[in-house]
Amino acid sequence: MSLPSGALLRKGISPNEASAAGAAGLRAFGRVADLWHLSIAEQLTLLGLSSRSTYFKWRKEPQVRLPRDTLERISYILGIYKALQLLLPDTRAADEWIRRPNEAAVFGGRSALDRMLSGNVADLYIVRQYLDAQRG
Repeated sequence: MSLPSGALLRKGISPNEASAAGAAGLRAFGRVADLWHLSIAEQLTLLGLSSRSTYFKWRKEPQVRLPRDTLERISYILGIYKALQLLLPDTRAADEWIRRPNEAAVFGGRSALDRMLSGNVADLYIVRQYLDAQRG
């Protein structure tokens, strides 16, 4: 993914830059969702959305100004993706890791995806934090 971590959350950017960043972030999220084989329902939950129509409308627009919460969620998901690629050089293993049960205390035997699908942005942060700690 070509967006640097935190690029979607910069303050003081113009509306055009915000729209371009939102569209780029959403495209990157879509690529990760495809690699992780996420259903539309899982994608909506990870983005904190309840409306399928809003999601599909955003995906069609070349520039879309996303809410800060959505940008934050995308930033965490892209960070999780990047951390997995660094930790597990085998791309397939990295992409499958999120669905595997994990005995680490933060997962309690569930998969990282189960944790992330709780719907809370804090759970995305916890998964990202866990992976960053594993990287050292």
